[in-house]
Amino acid sequence: MSTSKEAQEKSEVLAQESTRRAPTWLKSPYFVLLIAIVLILGGGLIANLAQTAGGQISVRQVNFAGTDGVMMSGLLYIPNTATSKTPACGVVTIHGYINSHDTMDGFSIEMARRGCVVLAADQTGHGFSDAPAFANGYGGPDALAYLNSLDIVRKGDIGLIGHSMGGWASVIAAATHPDAYRSLVLLSSSTSTPPLEPVPGTPTFPKNVAVVEAQDSEFSQLMWLEPTGSQFPSSPRMQALFGLSSTIQVNHVYGSIADGTARVLNIVPTTHPGLTFTSEGVGDAVSWMQQTLIGVSPLPASDQIWIWDEIGTLLALIGVVLLLFPVGSLLLRLPFFSELASELPVSRAVKGIGWVVGALILILVAIFTFYPFQLYGESWKVNAVFPQQITNGIMAWAIGGALIGLILFSAWHLALNRRQGARLNHYGITGENNRLEWRKIGKALLYAVLVVASVYLALEFLNWAFNTDVRIWVFNIKPLNAAHFPIWLAYVVPFILYFLVLGVLLHGQLRIARLALGWQLLINVVVMAIGYVVFLLVEYIPLAAGQTLTTSDQPLLTIVAYQFVPVYMIVASVSTYFFHKTGRIYAGAFINGMLITAIIVASTATQYGVLR
Repeated sequence: MSTSKEAQEKSEVLAQESTRRAPTWLKSPYFVLLIAIVLILGGGLIANLAQTAGGQISVRQVNFAGTDGVMMSGLLYIPNTATSKTPACGVVTIHGYINSHDTMDGFSIEMARRGCVVLAADQTGHGFSDAPAFANGYGGPDALAYLNSLDIVRKGDIGLIGHSMGGWASVIAAATHPDAYRSLVLLSSSTSTPPLEPVPGTPTFPKNVAVVEAQDSEFSQLMWLEPTGSQFPSSPRMQALFGLSSTIQVNHVYGSIADGTARVLNIVPTTHPGLTFTSEGVGDAVSWMQQTLIGVSPLPASDQIWIWDEIGTLLALIGVVLLLFPVGSLLLRLPFFSELASELPVSRAVKGIGWVVGALILILVAIFTFYPFQLYGESWKVNAVFPQQITNGIMAWAIGGALIGLILFSAWHLALNRRQGARLNHYGITGENNRLEWRKIGKALLYAVLVVASVYLALEFLNWAFNTDVRIWVFNIKPLNAAHFPIWLAYVVPFILYFLVLGVLLHGQLRIARLALGWQLLINVVVMAIGYVVFLLVEYIPLAAGQTLTTSDQPLLTIVAYQFVPVYMIVASVSTYFFHKTGRIYAGAFINGMLITAIIVASTATQYGVLR
């Protein structure tokens, strides 16, 4: 009986394999590797040419000591015309919460093209600046003091451009060093910072303010106490900054630039995070700096090249992600890892309407737990082990979702599928003898380390060769520094457990038998990403219609959801590809756990830290 059953299963495997035809490019790791390398090199070169304006600007990473010895980091853009003998105007650009200096590349590039020395600073606890977040006025005063100390910058001839929380950092910098700056641009931000460090705006402070707001801002209530962006001109808080008691006229300059009392309101048809990714938003900021600083080039504000930086970093991002697959395929050809390459187990997944129901449950659980589980995790007190509030929220959501998925999967397996002969080996958990293969699992862990290492080697190469990164808009894959690594070690185990459960669900319960790898990969990408796309549409359609987000009290988490779309496209691709390559869930789960944890840890804020 046993022999007959094994023969039947082998015949089923052969039948599935005979129809599992991967596209040619997926079969040729050397060809895919070549494409990845071309994208990385080409993207890096394009981004570098845009950042340096074809060699007219030098760009370098800088680190400097701030208040209480907190080390600050950022990119310094130096036009060739700026020297100690001919000092230039300066601009400090500061990103918003859970971003880093690259978010401000459009403003930094365009102001450097116009002759200003630009410091794109990482806020405290963000990017490569020391933790904790929010310390030292978010790092704004130290960034302004550093730029003003450079002999290639005219003292006091500095503009501040801050997005969201970066606007608060800029306002605090202006209050701390009133003689070091000349004007300020608030990008979807306000002068009234939270109770942490209140610095209210007045008709005379800060000097020469341009408020560049997003028409569909998710944070209109937080910034200006108005439910929607259409009511900004009537905001009493904004009117107090302008010294008015009547409706503010958009695009009209109030006050005097010479006296430092100038005020202007520009409204751009975009969202709060979208403001850093629009030519109109960049152009409004550039135009205000041209009006308020000395010696800025009159190059039209509409003449912009920053989008090529975004195109280049996007190409590099695609190349870096693509690199995972040929590297993984080629490693399996090595004798040491060759035993990981196994046939796909016979599928005992649900079919027909059962598959549709299973996929819907997977999607709905993820979406309906998105806010409550993350808010629960964010409520945990940050500490030395788990020092990132946003990551705590995502971890709580992942663990909670994994537990729900595991319970539902176990109920289905025990009540129905086991009776039809399904065993753990059919889900890619065990070998054919239905026992855990500990040696293979250990090798899969080492294998995943090497595959993920290829991504970070590529990142280091891009930084060394082109001084650039890999990203598109608010989504990026940043290198881990020495401070990030122990944080990554703390979070990686919970995320690996989550991806192990996800692998069982995707490839044990929802795998479609006799389907080519390319089609299975596409279906899994759709299943994993479609829920977040629909979720964002439900949230944003009312906002685009002039109302508020559907969940108006959670603008930050709604914006965080943006990144779940590209993340789960990567997750589904990695999990599916490596399951098909190894016949087990482990390699894909380990790779996803390591990579996604690193992306989250390096891209968000670290709230826990000890000031020196």
